[in-house]
Amino acid sequence: MFPGASDGREDHTDAGGPAADRDGANFVIVGAPLDASTTFQPGARFGPRRVRHFSETFDDYDHRTGQHFTELAVRDAGDVRAWDDVAEYLEYLEGTLRDVVWDGAVPLTIGGEHTVSLAGVRAVEPDVFVCLDAHLDLRDAYDDNPLNHACATRRILETDGVDEAIVLGARTGSEAEWERAAADDVTVVPPEEVGDWLAETDPETLLGDREVYLSVDIDGADPAYAPGTGTMEPFGLEPREMRDAVRAVAPHATGFDVVEVNDRDDGQAAALAGKLLKEFVFERAATDV
Repeated sequence: MFPGASDGREDHTDAGGPAADRDGANFVIVGAPLDASTTFQPGARFGPRRVRHFSETFDDYDHRTGQHFTELAVRDAGDVRAWDDVAEYLEYLEGTLRDVVWDGAVPLTIGGEHTVSLAGVRAVEPDVFVCLDAHLDLRDAYDDNPLNHACATRRILETDGVDEAIVLGARTGSEAEWERAAADDVTVVPPEEVGDWLAETDPETLLGDREVYLSVDIDGADPAYAPGTGTMEPFGLEPREMRDAVRAVAPHATGFDVVEVNDRDDGQAAALAGKLLKEFVFERAATDV
């Protein structure tokens, strides 16, 4: 269970995921340990467990907002166990997250590979997808697999209702991906410009009344800060830049995930992921839009 969240679990579904009592919840955490298409270092299946574990030392109280995490009605619904039929798994995960939305709560997904963001977007039905990511993830397919984690943003842009993707921290991609990123429905902010972009961009003006799904691929961070991820890419974001981005977008977001944490470090990636999840909750609860 995520530290500070209450445990609403009562029984388990046939698919291995929990059925949670979400009455009164403002936020519901769902683990999605899918690890089917990681293209280099596997281990994202351990992400939910590690994020929960390495968040245990975080204080309950947030001095900046004057809030206690334990008082924000956060429920941890456990994990939706993954299986080898990815399309079927995403459909089931989407249903689990959609139930959270229908209950009036904000789903917080802990991955798992970035493919799980597709289920989150389908459940939340946002207008804009904002992600922190080292990679464009705009491939049409990778190894003939359209549901590979390298295709996550491309599939999300094909989802009904999503009219824009904003990728913060991207610094690599294939030639075809960069060509796709030049289209009007994609905005790419490279790492060296994210700080200025956040300082100069008014989220109220940029996003307006549009609903947002916010995704944090932990490889958006420079690997010096988060080596526990499948495909490390140097020259990345500083943790404070990621925190500032999460805080800026959170008031507009109706869904959130943090993905691509694996077990190949001493907990740096998981700790950063857990802290960003808490930053999202504190900021979203404080603004209460």
